Amino acid sequence: MSADHDLDLAVRLLAGTPTHEGRDPLTLRQWAIAAEEFGSRMTPEETPVRVVERDDGLAAGLLARYRSRPPVVELYVDTVARAEQLVVERGWRHWYPEGSVRAAALAHEQAHAWLHHAHVRAEFKRALGHTALRLGRRRVYAHVAGADELAAHAYARAACGLGRSPLLLTEALAAVAYPESEK
Repeated sequence: MSADHDLDLAVRLLAGTPTHEGRDPLTLRQWAIAAEEFGSRMTPEETPVRVVERDDGLAAGLLARYRSRPPVVELYVDTVARAEQLVVERGWRHWYPEGSVRAAALAHEQAHAWLHHAHVRAEFKRALGHTALRLGRRRVYAHVAGADELAAHAYARAACGLGRSPLLLTEALAAVAYPESEK
């Protein structure tokens, strides 16, 4: 798994999304590239968001979760601790410095909050280029399921200066927590 390129992980995430069954792999790859480029260039406004630490993330398969009403980030400290342990076990500390899992989780959720803004969402859809409707020169761009996750991971990587996408760590955590899903 650690040999997988970050882009391959991103394409695999999109391919595993139910609405993308049967989609051309090249299209998925183009969307993954566009989402990662968009995320890595994002500059969310610094807005204070309350962070609530919880201890039940491993069982639910959650590292962090953004809730918009009211704006809050739930950070699952048990999953953060397990992810830090996994970084050590896999020899990935050079990619994920100590404390970076927490920082990346918070940055990831900050990206999701930013993607909730209508002007950002519209810009993101344009960047992805998935056309839902075309009337002459006018286009209506469609949502690409899973692309927001890729953008949030790319933002977290860039914002935290990580050597690899947090998507690698997310996939590794899922494989450890749910070994049957790796098959």
